[in-house]
Amino acid sequence: MKTGNKIFAAGAVFTFLLIAADQITKYLAARFLAGTSGITLIPGVFELYYLENRGAAFGILNNRQLFFVLIALIISVFAVYVFVRFPHGKSYHPLRFVCSLIIAGAIGNMIDRLARGYVIDFLYFSLIDFPVFNIADCYVCIGAGLAVILLFTLYRSEEFLFLKTHK
Repeated sequence: MKTGNKIFAAGAVFTFLLIAADQITKYLAARFLAGTSGITLIPGVFELYYLENRGAAFGILNNRQLFFVLIALIISVFAVYVFVRFPHGKSYHPLRFVCSLIIAGAIGNMIDRLARGYVIDFLYFSLIDFPVFNIADCYVCIGAGLAVILLFTLYRSEEFLFLKTHK
């Protein structure tokens, strides 16, 4: 198998495993948390709390599922495009990791929206009263944060000229 195919296959498997982990945790949340008052893991700090989110982050744009599905598709297609276009060198592995996180997060929540009409959220930091979120949300936020850090510290703009050239 060619190097590019191996890299793409590894990224696809990793992304699939991330999506599976997200969906399994959401299944467990629906199975064991729905209809309960939640489970306190660290009193006053962290809880598992079931919530059906029909909007975006922090409940904004409630009941706009088609809009969110389209955004997730656009983000996923762009991230796959960039992933595939990265040169095969190891220096791009961190950004491949970032792409996998973002793709998995977008697809994980898109699956919920298409299958249920809402996203299952269940992680709650009560210490700071942070909105309830899920594993896919973590993937997207961590991926975006890492992307910003990497782009400002590890890479130079000329390392992305490959995105302008056509194959």
